[in-house]
Amino acid sequence: MRQRIREVDVREKNFAKVSNFCDSSHDWSVAYSILEINSEGEYRMADKTIVSSNSDTSQISVPAAHLAIGAAVAVPLLLVSLHILSPEFDPSWRMVSEYANGQYSWVLSLMFVSWAVGSWASAFAIRSQVKTIGGKIGLGFLIAAGVGEAMASIFDINNSFHSVSAMIGIPSLPIAAMFISVSLARSQAWHHAKKVVLLTANLTWISLVLMAAAMFIMFTGLSQAGVDLNAGAPATLPSGVIALGGWANRLLIVVYCVWAMSVVWQAIRLQIVK
Repeated sequence: MRQRIREVDVREKNFAKVSNFCDSSHDWSVAYSILEINSEGEYRMADKTIVSSNSDTSQISVPAAHLAIGAAVAVPLLLVSLHILSPEFDPSWRMVSEYANGQYSWVLSLMFVSWAVGSWASAFAIRSQVKTIGGKIGLGFLIAAGVGEAMASIFDINNSFHSVSAMIGIPSLPIAAMFISVSLARSQAWHHAKKVVLLTANLTWISLVLMAAAMFIMFTGLSQAGVDLNAGAPATLPSGVIALGGWANRLLIVVYCVWAMSVVWQAIRLQIVK
C-alpha cells in the first residue's frame, strides 16, 4: 500500500512539473504527447509528438500584426485630432461622421481608411490561428467590417451609401470579435490569452448596445422637443435632451480598435515565445 501511495505521489509531482513546463512555454500541446509517467519519475513520449500549436503560431504574420496595431492606434489619434481641429462639433451629441461637414473631412476619411486597414490586417495576421467553422465565419465578418469602414471613407454622411457602410461595418465587427475570440480561446496555443481576447470581444457588443440605447434616448428627446429629425442635426441642443449619443459613438470606435489591438498583440507575443 505504501509503495502504491509513493507511486501516485511521484506521478502527481511529475505531472506538476510537466504542467509548469507547459505553462512557462505557452505550449500545452506537448502535454498530450506524454503517454506515461512511471514510479521512477520518468515519462515516455509518444512516437508522434503533437506540436501543432508551435507550427500554428509560426504561421502568424507578424508584419500584418504590426500593421494592424499601427492602424488601430492611428484611429483614436485621428479622432482626437478631429476634436481639436473641429471644436464646433460637440462630441456629446454630434456623430463622428458629421466631421465630414467641417473643414477637415480628409482627416475623417483617413481615420476610416486606417480603421479598414486595421481590420483587414488583423484578419490576415491571425488567419492561421482560426481553425473552427465559427472562427472562419468571424474572419469573413471582420473583412466585411473593413469593407464598411472603407466605404465610409469614400461616402460621407451626405451620401446615401454612408448608411449602407454603417449597416455593414458597425454590426459586423462585434460578430467577428465574438466568433474569432471564442475560436482562439479553444486553442491550446492561446491558453494564456483567453481572458483578454474574450473580455475585449464582449466589450465590442456591449459598446454597440450602449450606443444604440444612447441614440434612442437622444433621438426620443429631440423628437419630444419638436426637432425635425429628417432635417438634420439642429444648430443647438434643446434643453432637457439627454445627449450621450456622440460619446457612445466614439466609445464604440475605440473599443473596436482595442479588441483588434489586443488580439494581434497576443499573436505577436505567441511568436516571441515560440
